[in-house]
Amino acid sequence: MSHSDEQLQSVLETLEECRKVLNESNNRESAELLSIVILDVRMKLKGIDSADLKALCDEMLRSAGSEPQPPSKQTQDQPRRPLLRVVK
Repeated sequence: MSHSDEQLQSVLETLEECRKVLNESNNRESAELLSIVILDVRMKLKGIDSADLKALCDEMLRSAGSEPQPPSKQTQDQPRRPLLRVVK
């Protein structure tokens, strides 16, 4: 891990603590805004650019549009399939 990655990781940890405090004090809007910043830092750490994120969102929307309507109460007890899969 490079020095700049270590710095980003430290910043990320601080931001997550701040978001936790905001959520606990019912500052939901501020916590949500901070979540966007946290996502941006995580993307930088993982080497994901905005085009990759847009492609993921587009695929999730496409998949959501092709899924059937909300399941009945009987199928709600079953676990949902994950929207993302880990690819090695």
